[in-house]
Amino acid sequence: MSGHYEAPIREPLIIGHKTYHDISNDIARPIEERAGKLWWVSFWIALALFIYGFGCIAYTIGTGIGAWGLNRTNNWGWDITNFVWWVGIGHAGTLISAVLLLFRQRWRMSVNRSAEAMTIFAVVQAAIFPVIHMGRVWVGYWVFPLPNQFGSLWTNFNSPLLWDVFAISTYFSVSSVFWFMGLIPDFAMIRDRAKTPWTKRIYTFLSFGWGGKAKHWQRFEELSLVLAGLATPLVFSVHTTVSFDFATSVIKGWHSTIYPPYFVAGAIFSGFAMVQTLLIVARKVAHLEDYITMYHIEIMNIVIIVTGGMVTVAYATEYFIAWYSGSRYEDFTYISPGSATGPYWWAFWALITCNLIVPALFWFKKVRTNIMATFIIALIINIGMWFERFDIIVLNISRDYLPSSWTMFKPSIIDVGVFLGTIGFFGVLFLLYARTFPVIAQAELKTILKISGETYKAKEEEDEHH
Repeated sequence: MSGHYEAPIREPLIIGHKTYHDISNDIARPIEERAGKLWWVSFWIALALFIYGFGCIAYTIGTGIGAWGLNRTNNWGWDITNFVWWVGIGHAGTLISAVLLLFRQRWRMSVNRSAEAMTIFAVVQAAIFPVIHMGRVWVGYWVFPLPNQFGSLWTNFNSPLLWDVFAISTYFSVSSVFWFMGLIPDFAMIRDRAKTPWTKRIYTFLSFGWGGKAKHWQRFEELSLVLAGLATPLVFSVHTTVSFDFATSVIKGWHSTIYPPYFVAGAIFSGFAMVQTLLIVARKVAHLEDYITMYHIEIMNIVIIVTGGMVTVAYATEYFIAWYSGSRYEDFTYISPGSATGPYWWAFWALITCNLIVPALFWFKKVRTNIMATFIIALIINIGMWFERFDIIVLNISRDYLPSSWTMFKPSIIDVGVFLGTIGFFGVLFLLYARTFPVIAQAELKTILKISGETYKAKEEEDEHH
């Protein structure tokens, strides 16, 4: 996939004087060597959170969702906030994998593998919340196609929970195939380097008989393009479907045509922030600074600037409509003068600070090329996008059309525990992935070494001067 000419003025994507063998060694090192102390500390913390969250979920199933902070007015709350947040987190993986592949963006090769893994793990967390929100988990199978003996094929086609099943299952299946298919050449590399029979047997099975022949590569590239073509509509359709949970209702603040594009832009915004958060840690722990360079980080920060601008326009539009309509009901929506000064003012200003003010620092090159600043801002964006989902759900339905039914939502310790459990589950999955799978697509990196490696770039510039 290295067909077109690349201008010599572009920064190298692989720094250091790397050879093909160096790339194999560097990418395989985290898998072949023993885990360090930092990995074990992170793993045990994540596992503890996961176990605690699993206990909270078990308590919820045994007691009922009355264990949460929901009430008659706020029948959606913390759980659906987390569901939408996790789906958004997974959005960047599909964008980096599919859309950027179709546009032949070579910088994606260092980050797409981890972004795809993040997508799958985030969707797994998102799937937990609609199931336990049903209240009766044991009838969760009703959302799947049923035999005719149960009645109609779909139990309740009008339910937003069913739309979420469509979104999650489609997203998960296509992303998983895309992710695993890209791993096959790398599994073969680990197979050929395996030192124990057991390791060799496992990776032989996973590599599906890959031999690196020209025919294998031809099929690999063709299938990559086909899957990218299938996955690209997912970038727009999945979070659009999630936005329909709100936009198709008649609740004030939700019944809006801006929701689909606004949700998609916000999902990419938060997804890239999470990619930055994970990759900055991974490049340090796994010593991958030569492959995940400052150039990659800056490019992703520029994407954050663009999508953050889209989100800002959506906020301004929502705020203007709430003010200009003159409706007292619109003045209690999540982006309105009333929400800025009402009982949830802290959530409103957390959203504005984290999603509008802090990310604007990326307009300065010194900030977007600073590792620590990028890591902190990416964390703040993820917090801000969680508050955005909280504000959309809780603020809009805590102030109903009847003042007699107004109420406040306060999450219970079980609410918080379930959310912390999903963060721990996500951490456990990502840490295990980093120890068993190559975190960078080394086979793809090798295809661009002679046009984007630092050594070859330097020679190219010398030839031009001469």
